[in-house]
Amino acid sequence: MSKRVQKNGRFAFILFALVGGMIGLSFASVPLYRLFCQVTGYGGTPQIQAEAEPPSVSERVIKVQFDANTNPKLPWRFKPLQREVTVKLGEEALVFFEAENLSDKSTMGRATFNVTPYKVGLYFNKVDCFCFDEQVLKAGQVVPMPVQFFVDPEIFDDPTTKEVKTITLSYTFFQAEDETVSDNVTDRSTEVEVSLRAVARDVVNTF
Repeated sequence: MSKRVQKNGRFAFILFALVGGMIGLSFASVPLYRLFCQVTGYGGTPQIQAEAEPPSVSERVIKVQFDANTNPKLPWRFKPLQREVTVKLGEEALVFFEAENLSDKSTMGRATFNVTPYKVGLYFNKVDCFCFDEQVLKAGQVVPMPVQFFVDPEIFDDPTTKEVKTITLSYTFFQAEDETVSDNVTDRSTEVEVSLRAVARDVVNTF
């Protein structure tokens, strides 16, 4: 085999390996980017602290506002039940959103989220949230959706965030990729919904 043929073979192998690596990175880029955002708070992505204890509660407070949006492809009405709350730093707060399926069939949605200013994402911690999972609503169903969170007191120790007085938590619901939703799967417990509604009313009346 001539050196020219060997050289061309090596070049072809390197080229195929490079293309394969680029394809692999393209598939991995979305979950890797999401993980990067969750770890660093980049792009206003809140931290997820479902198993972590919140820090000690401070007497200092911060205002948190809520924003709700729905992609036109998803036939839902989605809104916060409170427009804003004032919370102590380090103290867990519970708030509610509400989603209603306006269509005549069961549909599945998934929420994306972020906080603004983006730089506070590192200090905004979600303990529990409807946005962690896909949500399925039957035709005409109205469901309260809870969010539990706290704001780390270190937000006021950071020179880049210590001047922040208001945080906006924003959600956008999109149509989930899997549109084959069975009505049997979407049958939620009436008792659970009634309990959630009662809790939601109590929480809303508190603020």
